[in-house]
Parts: sequence; structure tokens; C-alpha cells
Amino acid sequence: MAALGLLGFGAGWVYVAHEPPANAAARVVADARPQAAVRAARGEERDGLQGLPDVSEQTRAKIPADARQLVLVTGKARDSSESTAALYTRPAAGADWARSASWPARNGAKGWSTERTYGDLTSPEGVFALTDAGGLLAKPPGTKFPYDQDASFVATGRGVEGESLRGSFDYVVAIDFNRKTGVSPLDPTKPEGERKGGNIWLHVDHDGPSQGCVGIPKDAMKQVLEILDPAAKPVIVMGPKGF
Repeated sequence: MAALGLLGFGAGWVYVAHEPPANAAARVVADARPQAAVRAARGEERDGLQGLPDVSEQTRAKIPADARQLVLVTGKARDSSESTAALYTRPAAGADWARSASWPARNGAKGWSTERTYGDLTSPEGVFALTDAGGLLAKPPGTKFPYDQDASFVATGRGVEGESLRGSFDYVVAIDFNRKTGVSPLDPTKPEGERKGGNIWLHVDHDGPSQGCVGIPKDAMKQVLEILDPAAKPVIVMGPKGF
């Protein structure tokens, strides 16, 4: 990506904000149980995926059954770079999802694509695992992801709209799109080929659209790193409204 000096990577961007109390995750689990009980008492049909707005049944079916943490990124429109990111949890497989936090987010400058190619300025649409993290800064206390602190997490130059990219990679979580898992987000390996691009991350918002990543506020990135747990099989579900 021309705007970044990070090993020539084509990185993409996501953004998060608002740090809730340290017991927020526990409170979400507790809140989810009475909701499920009420639905059961009413005899309402449950598919284990309730609570996720603006997501099609087709996309919901792609969410792994064992995932208990989820970041939902909902784009304003297919060709828009504006979106909303929200953190969801559920106490067990098959339980309903409960939202614990939400933040404004930015995605690719040209919106979303199910057939993304390198340099097309879209973010990949779909369901992807979250397994590895890193950043220029030390990991926030409580981070459970494997975390690579490295001086190479520096974005140089300017963004799509001419904005500064400084601090964008202070914290990142790699989105498992065309990447090797179990390694640093900096690893350039693209198992499905260079044409699809890669190094798509959830990272700190730089007040502008990305080349493919999702950007959220810095405090939100810290919150995500403190809450997400590999044992809960976290995923990111991302695309335009209704995808």
C-alpha cells in the first residue's frame, strides 16, 4: 500500500472506543442468561444467534458454533467507508449474543467486497477468526492473545484522504483473511496468493477510510485486547448492513 511504510504491506483498518468497567464481560454473561430464560418461557424459536442486528441468516450460519466472543462491524452501505463496530459475548455455545460495547468505525475507502483484490480499497466481507495481536506499544494489562510488540508497527505517509497515519498501529489484532495464523500480524505470508492482498487488521482509527482494514478508537482497541480470549474462539463478522 502506497501510503504505508510497513514492510510494503497492504494493510486494512478498524476502530474502537469507550472503556467499560473491568467487570463488563462478567456482567454481559450474567445479563445473557435471563434474556435466554425469558425467550424460552415465551416459547420463542432460538437459533443461538439472536441479538446480532443487520446480519443475514446466510452470514449467521458461517459463525462457528463454539465462538463465544464476536466483533460485529456493520457498514453503512456497500460502497461506504463508515461503519459501526460492536463487541458481543455469549456464555456458552448456542446461547444468545449480548452486546457489551459499540463504537464508530471506518473500513475500506470503497466499501466492501466478497471478492477483494489487492489495492481495490475495499474491506473483505465475511466471518474471520481473530487469533494474533501486536503493536508498537506494550500490550495492555490482561491481554490474552499472543502479542508481538515491535518497532515495525509504524504507519508512515498519509491516508486515503491525506490524514496522518501516526499511531494507527499502536495496537492491532490481525483479521484472519489470507494470512498464516499463529504468527505475528507482521508476517507477510499470504496462503491464497498476493492477488487477494492481506495484512487486514483491526487497529487504531486514524480519522479516515482505510485501504481494507477496520479502524476503531484507541481506547476501544485496548478494551478489545483486554477482553478477547483465544479460549472463547473470537471472530469478527464484517460487511455492509444486511450482509
